[in-house]
Amino acid sequence: MISPNANPPVCRIMDFGKYIYEQAKRDKDAKKKQKIVSLKEIRLSPTIEEHDILIKANNAKKFLLDEDKVKVTVRFRGREADYSFIGRKILDSFIAKVQDVCTIEKPAKLEGKNMIVVLAPKKA
Repeated sequence: MISPNANPPVCRIMDFGKYIYEQAKRDKDAKKKQKIVSLKEIRLSPTIEEHDILIKANNAKKFLLDEDKVKVTVRFRGREADYSFIGRKILDSFIAKVQDVCTIEKPAKLEGKNMIVVLAPKKA
């Protein structure tokens, strides 16, 4: 049926196998054009130096410019988890370096021994 609401309804006689084939071909083309967003992870530690943060921030910028999401993790070992404010300070420093190309999708949150932030690329 082409238009079932018309009076009388309009129908077309066609080869059903050919119709199914063309439908599958259209679906395949639509799937090819889809952009798959992957999640990249960058791990930091509470004792990281400023230059190392800068290098990892530059890598994160590359990921964000390629339209990938970035998960930034600060891993605490042993008693380091008691000083989670240091991890938050490191994440704030990291976010300040990549703020021009990203938005914060999930704010900093302590989950077990990891503090995690998820950054998404900015919409143009």
